[in-house]
Amino acid sequence: MTHSNDLLRLQDVSFTLNNVPLLEPVSLTLNPGEFTLLTGPSGSGKSTLLKIIASLQNPTGGNLYFKNEDITRIKPEVYRQRVSYCFQTPSLFGETVYDNLALPYQIRNKKIDDKNLRQWLKRVNLSEDMLTKRIQELSGGEKQRVALLRNLQFMPDILLLDEITSALDEENKVNINEIIAGLVEKEQIAVLWVSHDLNEIRHAKNVLTLTRHSHENTVHEPA
Repeated sequence: MTHSNDLLRLQDVSFTLNNVPLLEPVSLTLNPGEFTLLTGPSGSGKSTLLKIIASLQNPTGGNLYFKNEDITRIKPEVYRQRVSYCFQTPSLFGETVYDNLALPYQIRNKKIDDKNLRQWLKRVNLSEDMLTKRIQELSGGEKQRVALLRNLQFMPDILLLDEITSALDEENKVNINEIIAGLVEKEQIAVLWVSHDLNEIRHAKNVLTLTRHSHENTVHEPA
């Protein structure tokens, strides 16, 4: 059933390459204010599903609807400002942290809010002088947090997260977890998060489990 408040609806979305199924058919909806966890064994298609939802990979089967409109009819640059994807391995641009956090403002022709940048750095336990730090000097955990902050400068409708805390210590994992859960509640964004971390699982309203070479991909509420 289609509901008027569905942000995203997938109908039997799948992906096959060279006659090998990399993602079995998946049907799901993402709604405002919902935190959905995506789990499954290696090779079940978790990252492939996120890339398809992010419009970075075309499915070979099924359909996707954003606010009840087929995403093939939406300009990719418009869609990607509303559906934001944060990779497991962060891809940073330019020379400095500032270059990366300024990018969302620049592509929207907006004035860069330096105060907001510094506030966000503090929220993820990074110092304000990190803005001038060269990206080659960042640790893996610092890169992951900078990449996440780049996605949060303008709040999307849907936030796709692919194991974004894998390089963080426990304290920073918990902090990022609380920030994301807070945004889901306060900003009413929808989050789809690939993770195996128990602390992240406990925030989820729904858990989507992908399986390999099976048609039993299911969404359920966590125990």
